[in-house]
Formats: sequence, C-alpha cells, structure tokens
Amino acid sequence: MSARLSIYHPSGQLGLGPNPFGKDVANLQLIQALARHGGFEQVDILAVRPPGEADLRAGLLGDSGAATRVASGQLLNTALPKASGALLRGQPYISELAWLRRKAGGDRAYSLIGLAHTLAPPAVRELMAASLIAPNHPWDAIVCTSPSVQDGLSQMFAGLGEHLAERTGGRPPPQPALPIIPLGVHGETFRALADRPQARAELRQELGLADDDVLVLWVGRLSFFEKAFPQPMFKAVRKAAEETGAKVVFAMAGWFPDAADRDRYAQAAAAYAGGVEVRFENGNDRERLGRLWAASDIFLSLVDNIQETFGITPLEAMAAGLPVVVSDWDGYRFTVRDGQEGFLVPTLGGPAAGGLGAVLASRHVMELETYQTYVGAVAQHTAVHIGRCAQALAELIRSPDLRRRMGAAGRERIRTAFDWPVVAGQYRDLVEELGQVRAAAGDPPSGWASNPVKGDPFVDFAHFATEVLTMETRLAPVRGVTADDVRRTDDVQLDRAYGPLRAPAASCATVLDLLSARGPMTVREILLASPPPERRALELAMGWMAKYGFVDWLT
Repeated sequence: MSARLSIYHPSGQLGLGPNPFGKDVANLQLIQALARHGGFEQVDILAVRPPGEADLRAGLLGDSGAATRVASGQLLNTALPKASGALLRGQPYISELAWLRRKAGGDRAYSLIGLAHTLAPPAVRELMAASLIAPNHPWDAIVCTSPSVQDGLSQMFAGLGEHLAERTGGRPPPQPALPIIPLGVHGETFRALADRPQARAELRQELGLADDDVLVLWVGRLSFFEKAFPQPMFKAVRKAAEETGAKVVFAMAGWFPDAADRDRYAQAAAAYAGGVEVRFENGNDRERLGRLWAASDIFLSLVDNIQETFGITPLEAMAAGLPVVVSDWDGYRFTVRDGQEGFLVPTLGGPAAGGLGAVLASRHVMELETYQTYVGAVAQHTAVHIGRCAQALAELIRSPDLRRRMGAAGRERIRTAFDWPVVAGQYRDLVEELGQVRAAAGDPPSGWASNPVKGDPFVDFAHFATEVLTMETRLAPVRGVTADDVRRTDDVQLDRAYGPLRAPAASCATVLDLLSARGPMTVREILLASPPPERRALELAMGWMAKYGFVDWLT
C-alpha cells in the first residue's frame, strides 16, 4: 500500500485569483481532495517557492480535520517522489519529468501521473505526444477525465506510434496508461448553497419571478470561441417559453474574456431570445452565484467547442439539485445520463471527409491564425439541435415534479460517482495499480541519461569552445589578483548576473586563497578541499572565475 503521494505544483499557490479557468479550479480542488480524502499518510508539494507548513496545512487541509501529514520541497527535488512512489502533475506533460526521473534514480524510481484537461491545442497535443519518445512507460499514466478524452488520446498515440515504427522499421514505443478518472465537486457545498428557501425567494423577487416562473441558468466563462456560441441557447429558451406560455428568465453567470464580448452577447440575445429576459451575472461574485444556484430551476449548457473535454458546471448543477439540459458532447455525455439527471441534446460535427478542418488546423499550426480563431471556427460550424433543446426545456418547464425527480437523481449521481472523496479514492487506486505494474516490470534500456534534444548545454555545445572545464583541468591564480578583487564583484551588477546558480563571491575568494597558498590544482583537488555542500555550486563558479580573469586554465 502506498502511504505517500508527491504533487508537482509549480506555483505553490493554494488559492484562486479572479477569473479562474476551470482547470485551475479543478486542479486545486483535486489536490485538496487527495490530501483530505485520498487515504495517504503524507502528501508532498513540489513548487518553485515551497509554501511554509502553516500555509500548506491551511491550503490543503483547511478545517477538514484530516490527519494527513503535508510537506513541501523544491520543484526539481526527486527525493520526495522517490520516497512516495508517485508524482502527480495537474497537466498532461510528463515527458520532461521522465527524463528528470531517469537522471535521478532510473525509470522505475517512481510513477508519473499527468492529467489531461484539453485535447484541442496542437501545441498541447505535441507535448502530450512527447511521452512516446521520452522514457515513459506503462507504469506512468495520463488521466483521462472522460471516455471521449481516452478515445482521443488512444487515437493520437496509436497514430504516432505507427508513424514512428514506420520511420524506424521497428515497433511502436510503449505509452503511458490512459485510465478514466473524472473530475469532482464538493456535493455538500452546492447542496447547502441551493437549499436556502430565503435566498431563493429574495433573488427571485429581485428578478421579478413568481413561484410558477422559471429561471434557467448557465455558469461558465462567457467565451463564444472557447466555450459555446450562445445563439442556440437563446433560440431554444425562446421557443420553450413560447410553447409553454411560461415566463422564463435566462441568467448567464460568468465573465467575459474581452469586455467587448458583453455587447456581442447582448446583440445576439436581442436578436434571438425574443421575450425571454437574458441577464449577464458576475460569476466571480461567489455570494451572487450561490444565490443563483438557490433561485434557479433548470441548468442549460450547450457547449460546442473542442476546447472542452469534461465540463465541471453540469456537476455543480446536479449537486445543487437542478435538472440539466446539455449538449451531447464529449464529457457531458459521460456525466449526464439522458432522461435521468436531465437531457442530452444531439450535436452535429462539421464535415469530416472534405479536409476543410485540416486547412483550419494548418493555418493555426503555421501561425496564420490564433488558437482562439482555430477552435472558434470549428465551434461556429458545429451544430447543437435547437428544436430538441427547446423540447427538453419545455418538458421541464411544464413539470415541476420532473424537475424535482431529475434534480434528486443528479444529487445521487454526484454522491456515488463525482463527489471529491469518491474521485480521490480512484486516484489512490491508480497509484497502487501503477506501483504494482512498476514492481513487476524489468529495468528498461536506459543508454541515454538525458534528453538528447534538450540536454546539458555545456555538453551539447562543448565543441564550440577550445576546450572545456573538466575534473582534470588545472587552475592557477592569475598574478596580482587577490581575494578582495573577487569579493568586489558583488558591487558590479553585471558580475552578479545569474549569481544564484553558482557559489557566492565569498566562496570563490576562498578558492583563490587556496590556490595562492598551494599553487595550481585540478578542479577535482579544489572540490575535495571544499565543504561537500558547496562543491556543485563551486564547480560552476570556477568557469565564472576563469571568465573574469581571477584564475588561469592555461597553466
């Protein structure tokens, strides 16, 4: 049984700023869930600036009462994952971590686990595909949040593997495992927000809604090019209101990436929503958003974008007890069961046989179009059935009982499948499974100790120089130079450039005193005469001392 887990979290920040992206919210909540509910005795955070113990406990454990030990370390510290047996990253890029692992202790030192949040950006796909040419193995994994993600990655890895085999006359290289583990939500949090009759009554009164009127809610980034074009939703809500004769208000809670987008959305609403009032609410106002969860009757999200792979807001809606009407699209069809927690609205992808999409992709890859234009153009030519959506909305508008039944079913689905403690347990199981695969495997070939494409620049470009600094290079003090000359470099900004990478000037001055007393010495002799903790930094500093004429290597 694995008792520890290490997490690669470069920022070290255990909080969210304004306008957070869904992946950032999900990653933070996942880390917290693993610490609180994963069953690990210890969780380690690897960061550029590791947080202190108090901040770490507050950010990870809060007031949960979990007994998990928490620790932090430097980002490239491989000792922690070696001790835990697994290193999790909230992104799918695990190839460079594999090279780091190889240098630190071999390919079987621990398992690497990445998490795919999107498959759409070609640059992201390329970074994920690098796992096939890096020392990644079946005891590593890229977590897929839905079957759609798993299918997409399997197809990509299979195609690239066959291409590499064709190029080399060999066979496809091993690939990381692609397990399906969903994202989660805090079910009780949304239940508590929604089950507030007073908050519901107050906000509905503010919006001019009677008990029989219907509030339809969207939650998410208000981005037509990365989330969903709103026009089909405006049309469907209008048709449903006209068919039922009900008063319907459509609230879209989120934030606009570009302030000008508000006018674009308002223009589209005026053109297509008819008599339905469309309100744009501030999704960053947590108190207001909580009241919207309480006041709403139906959740609507017709996502049409390949940028999306899972979709966390339908889970939040189900946890709040709302029936959901969502597009039959990627992760939505995994989380929402048609006719049970809500309705799936049929979708129609663009032409797959004419090569038109390849033109769009090529224009983006060749930097003729932005990524936003690429995915936005694909979404603009992807259809969600307006009539079926209106039919689903009308059915829910007519039947408060159906809304209650589907809302209750949604809450039960969250409890059994998508609550964070359930999801955290699946990660714990994955860590155990990968550990068993790793233990049963033999040592793979490992002739290359570092990435031949992104290796040590002092090695890769050694042929640029007349000669290179080695352990056998003999260094001598330059005549007339003193230790004080070395110390005075602290007063010259250009001399101090990139100083944290090497030993400080005071340590270099000590080396100069040593050479002045003993005469020329090899780099090896100098390092052996120096304190062990300083040796690595001093080795780099000797090149700096030679650069500024404090020591001479042509002795």
